[in-house]
Amino acid sequence: MKAIGYRIPGAIDRDDALEDIELERPRASGRDILVQVAAVAVNPVDTKVRRSARPEDNGWKVLGWDAVGTVAEVGPDVTAFQPGDEVFYAGALGRPGVNSEFHIVDERIVGHKPKTLSNAEAAGLPLTAVTAWEMLFDRLDVRKPVPGAANAILIIGGAGGVGSIAIQLARALTDLTVIATASRPETQAWVKDLGAHHVIDHSQPLAAQVEALGIGAPAFVFSTTETHRHLKEIIDLIAPQGRFGLIDDPDVLDVVGFKRKAVSIHWELMFTRSLFETPDMGEQGALLNEVAKLIDDGRIRTTVTEVLKPISAENLRKAHATIESGRAKGKIVLEGF
Repeated sequence: MKAIGYRIPGAIDRDDALEDIELERPRASGRDILVQVAAVAVNPVDTKVRRSARPEDNGWKVLGWDAVGTVAEVGPDVTAFQPGDEVFYAGALGRPGVNSEFHIVDERIVGHKPKTLSNAEAAGLPLTAVTAWEMLFDRLDVRKPVPGAANAILIIGGAGGVGSIAIQLARALTDLTVIATASRPETQAWVKDLGAHHVIDHSQPLAAQVEALGIGAPAFVFSTTETHRHLKEIIDLIAPQGRFGLIDDPDVLDVVGFKRKAVSIHWELMFTRSLFETPDMGEQGALLNEVAKLIDDGRIRTTVTEVLKPISAENLRKAHATIESGRAKGKIVLEGF
């Protein structure tokens, strides 16, 4: 089967940073399903792994954690899917990635593809939707008010993949006032169109901009990127007893400043459930089905902004370079082998 992989980690500007390769087609066993991949999306985690992780046993490292496709084969213990089902999912960090014609994935982290979206439109949703959903409802518990705080959430990096879906989920499923950050006219317009009540500029100090809104100190802050740059401002602007969540990987994060306000700190990694096969691992498949319903009911929409065809090493290198530039808006998808 066709796939895209690499042997030597490093910069994206090398011809061998990502290569078109041939691999043996896998077989489904246990609770796994074999998916014939139709479209994949690219996420910041792809670029982070590509820069640092070496393949095992001198083989090929295949990346990718967002896919849409059709079930081609099911393992003997599978109960939720059958061949021919259209599915979408974000794979597992400890298994081969989705940048291949056929891909093995545990049925518990898979959802039925939204009926009203194309393959490309659906491919941009799983990883970011799971991340945003788990942060909002499992980590920050945004449906539980913070006494005395504004019923509001500040989403830092609102125009990125996770921020773009977090804005929509907050609007569709809560009564929170959504404040999103974006620094360029086109990204500010994007987050406003997605439903943000207020847009502020993360290239400027955040606390004064939030105060100027006149709504009070927000109960929740969700930082998707550059947390180390904004930490002091977050400490200043968040409400006492508020809840702060982040998903990026600062080299150092000095959280002592939160103590005076008794702010709780929450890290989200959507791969945790599959990495440790937690008892609630199936919640990811269930929430993806809820996301599909929200899409089909017209309450949220895809965040895909660019589609490259076909799925190839050349196009994947372009997508990685765009993400590493820090100027990506929404999600980049590759479609068709």
